[in-house]
This record gives sequence, structure tokens and C-alpha cells, in this order.
Amino acid sequence: MTTRLAVRVDALLTGRAKAYTRPGSASGIDKHLRAGIVRIGELGLEGDEQGDTRVHGGPDKALHHYAFEHYADWQADLGPLPLLQTPGAFGENISTRGLDEGEVCIGDRFTLGSALLEISQGRQPCWKLNDRFGVTDMARRVQTTGRTGWYYRVLQAGSATAGDLLTLTARPHPGWTLRRLNAVLFDRVLDPAVLQPALQLPLVPSWRKLVERRLQQCEVEDWSRRIDGPDPD
Repeated sequence: MTTRLAVRVDALLTGRAKAYTRPGSASGIDKHLRAGIVRIGELGLEGDEQGDTRVHGGPDKALHHYAFEHYADWQADLGPLPLLQTPGAFGENISTRGLDEGEVCIGDRFTLGSALLEISQGRQPCWKLNDRFGVTDMARRVQTTGRTGWYYRVLQAGSATAGDLLTLTARPHPGWTLRRLNAVLFDRVLDPAVLQPALQLPLVPSWRKLVERRLQQCEVEDWSRRIDGPDPD
């Protein structure tokens, strides 16, 4: 049985890759609202781009979804920043109300318009959020709070528009919310009794490698390069 779950998509957003804040960097994090019908292909929304395809985009990160409810929490933490007044601050492609990391599970399948999507992984925030918000530890805050959002892969291409319903059709791993999986990864867990069950999930290769390395080496990876980024100068 699949729990009936459907939320309305308030916004679909895309952005073009352009030079970013640090020498040699580029990013498509600056997303803008799309009106009308938008095509959804294997690599995400038509017209969306990524500045560094080594770590962003691709089939397992085709679409990024971020809960608009988190914006109120960020305003409480950071103040009423102009960036937090409308969707798109976190580089998301999909903005909704009524769905967060505690309510979706790894492997969940959703229909959106005529497309079929599957939750592939949570977001591992990077230094580009620090520069976008002008907050030196913004990526670390996103990771620590668990307000990461999540990614979809596209199982069936289609099209959608803002206002369409995002409807859950399958939940093969109901015990593994993104909040639980985030906690395993980001709370620096080394307990085999916690890590071993995660290997039974359809983890993306990089996450599976991370869990296996922790089990083998009994140590947590260094996140400083991802979170702090290259020297701004």
C-alpha cells in the first residue's frame, strides 16, 4: 500500500550557467521562475544548466526539490534577506509547500505532469551557498540543520507546469526518510549497526562508496573542500 500523498508545485525554476564568485568557477545556482509548460528530460528541466558537471547535474541529480517552508526557518536564523522572499534561493528546480525531508523517502516515485520521477539522494551542500548568501558557513548550516532538499532522477520524460500536482505513486523504502538518511551521513555515524542497513538501499554510487569506506576504515571523510571551497582569492 502507498500512502496517498500529493502536493501542488508552486514553482518550477531553471538557470543558465555563468561565471561565479571565485576565479575559474561557474554556476547555474541563480534560478528563475518558469511560466507555462516545461519539458522534463533525463537531465532535468529544459533550459536548466550546471556550472560544474563533475559534481552537479547528471541523471541522478536531474532535479532539485526544496521545501518552501524552510525559508521561514532561514529567515528566523539569518534575518529577512531579499534572497529568501521567493523560491530559488537554494538553486532548486521545484518548490512546494507540504513536503520536507521528514516526509519523503529514498526511492519514492512521484508523477509530475506527464513525467515520472524517483528520489535518488539528498543534497550535499557545497561552498557556492556560502557565497550566494554571503554567509561563510551557509553550506555547513544547511547540512547541520538537515534542510538540504533532495534530488530526483527522471524515469519517464514528460512535461509539467507550475500548479501541477506532485503525486506519490510508490514507496519501496518507507522506513528510510531523507531525514534519517541525512542523519546517517551528516551526523558522522560510524556504528556498523546503523551503516549496514543503509547498504540495502538503492544508494547512488558515491553514497554507497561513502558508507562502505566508513565500514572499512572506521573514519569519517573530510568535507572541508566541498563545504569551504577553493580560496576566494
